[in-house]
Amino acid sequence: MQTVLFHSTIFGPIHSRRLGSSLGINLMPADGKVCSFDCLYCEAGFNAQGPGKAGLPSRTEVARLLEEKLQQMKKSGEPLDVITFSGNGEPTLHPDFAGVIDDTIRLRDRYFPTVKISVLTNSTRIGDNQVADALRRIDNNILKLDSAIDGTVQRLDRPNSPDYSVERVISELSQFKETGIIQTMLLRGEHDGNTIDNTTETEISALIDAYRQIRPRSIMLYSIDRKTPAERLHKVEADELKAIADRIMAETSIPVTTA
Repeated sequence: MQTVLFHSTIFGPIHSRRLGSSLGINLMPADGKVCSFDCLYCEAGFNAQGPGKAGLPSRTEVARLLEEKLQQMKKSGEPLDVITFSGNGEPTLHPDFAGVIDDTIRLRDRYFPTVKISVLTNSTRIGDNQVADALRRIDNNILKLDSAIDGTVQRLDRPNSPDYSVERVISELSQFKETGIIQTMLLRGEHDGNTIDNTTETEISALIDAYRQIRPRSIMLYSIDRKTPAERLHKVEADELKAIADRIMAETSIPVTTA
């Protein structure tokens, strides 16, 4: 079974196809996964592997480890473009998420003041005011919206909460008008007898309507790049991604990038 990718709190830097040289922060356990989604394509595997035994790193520990790494990189002259919150699950589930963001901004300003701070979030916690306020303080608030159709989200992203609603999430995403970045994974395939395809005319039209309502700063379209825990998923190739991006830009006037 595919399991967690990251076995430490601070990892990298790695080359991100969307962000450049990225130093990662994993606020989830180093030996398990904790997430409010259970996406079919998650590089960290399914939630069924469990949360492990290590527990979540404390705010103090995250700051200490991050400072040690930044000091080392500064001393060695290692280049850095971005500090990215990602890892083995949803970073905004950490109980001290807002405080960790404040610590990260302080340390970034001390050691690498030109570096950007990014958070990859699945948007399930943006209704929490503390989380939303913390996301406003960073450079790249990258928010997931894989489909504007509830049934597709249920099959593809598999939210834990029975109360999950695309309509509510789109409304909540609108608070980040002209500042947030919407990230959409496009793919096709099959899982447990269900067809998965968020590239159809119905899907893209619904996404375009959602993007118009949200009015983000930009949109990132991407597809599968690594092994996925659900094995019958298929990548959308670059030329098709580009065609979808061109259509979205033409109909919304929002900048779209592909990866």
